[in-house]
Amino acid sequence: MSDNIIQLNEQLIKTELKELVRSSVGETLNELLDKEADELINAEKYERSSKRRGYRSGHYQRKLTTTSGDVTLKVPKLKGIPFETAIIERYRRRECSVEEALIEMYLAGVSVCRVEDITEALWGTKVSPGTISNLNQKAYANIENWRTRPLKGGNYPYVFVDGIFLKRCWGGEYENVSIFIAIGVNEDGSREVIGAAEGMKEDKESWLNFFQWLKSRGLTGVQLIIGDKSLGMLESIPEIFPNAKYQCCTVHFYRNIFSVTPKSKIKLVSKMLKGIHVSENKSAAREKARQVAAELRNMKLKEAAQKLEDGIEETITYMAFPYEHWNRIRTNNTIERLNREIRRRTKVVGTFPDGKSALMLVCARLRHVASSQWGVKRYLNMKHLENMNAIENEDMIVG
Repeated sequence: MSDNIIQLNEQLIKTELKELVRSSVGETLNELLDKEADELINAEKYERSSKRRGYRSGHYQRKLTTTSGDVTLKVPKLKGIPFETAIIERYRRRECSVEEALIEMYLAGVSVCRVEDITEALWGTKVSPGTISNLNQKAYANIENWRTRPLKGGNYPYVFVDGIFLKRCWGGEYENVSIFIAIGVNEDGSREVIGAAEGMKEDKESWLNFFQWLKSRGLTGVQLIIGDKSLGMLESIPEIFPNAKYQCCTVHFYRNIFSVTPKSKIKLVSKMLKGIHVSENKSAAREKARQVAAELRNMKLKEAAQKLEDGIEETITYMAFPYEHWNRIRTNNTIERLNREIRRRTKVVGTFPDGKSALMLVCARLRHVASSQWGVKRYLNMKHLENMNAIENEDMIVG
């Protein structure tokens, strides 16, 4: 082996390359600024020309943050003609891609402190919390337009709804603010966040206002609404969507029964309850529920048996819809996953100064997840529902 081993200082090379790129970016931008000045004056530096429209009067410096680091621009001063550049907007201090990155980091769940550290590591300059706040105000304007957009996706046969509670400061006291969320599955089988709105609590009036707002924006064709057992929601559905059926999330139903079940027996009871919802139809599910209720009473679990008998019917509504959709529409999991993402993001905030800021951050997270993780992937094959509805219509005509 040769003893002449060349050792490279990797960190030094990276630093030198970064500085080379940064200086090249600065030189290129300044050359473009000079070229623009020449075109505006209609003459190059020191050129004598009868067609000259103005004169140079030195330059002033300003910094611009780019993805390559901070660069110093030498902006020409002109006499007899204003200097307007297409290279960078007036008063802009950051490259557009840098601003987009800052907004994207914040909306993706990165805390403000972490954003500051990242910007310093990437571009050599720490962006202040005020700057991030100003950028987010621009983003929130777009988010509000997205939140209140007309629903032009046609009918939404399946709608998942839920409410999430966040903390806010109100008159010097801390209280809960409820954010209602709705996800619709359209006729193409794609998921879409169709609504998010602030509500004081999950009472009938709040749910009525939320459903009326969705309907006013174009929500139609609702056949099934899936959610947890909220009394206010149950009372408001028939008033706004009289033709829609209600499906209680089976997971919430199980948790309700587990609340009156000893820990030592939860695993066994869970297995018994799941046996109900693997039945082939409603009749079989009802029969299985009666058997499970009897077994629970034999196990001295009278409260659990009573909860099962009282709530079983609204947990098997999904069985009136295509079998291929059952796994998706019998629980509220599709919205619960979003709620976990929202809680992860809002946890770093703690208490919001008002309900609007809470709503905007929730909507930002909803929009980010829906656009980055859902895409255009089909959630359900709606041909099965179309075929089932067609058969039912034929039976009604024959009848």
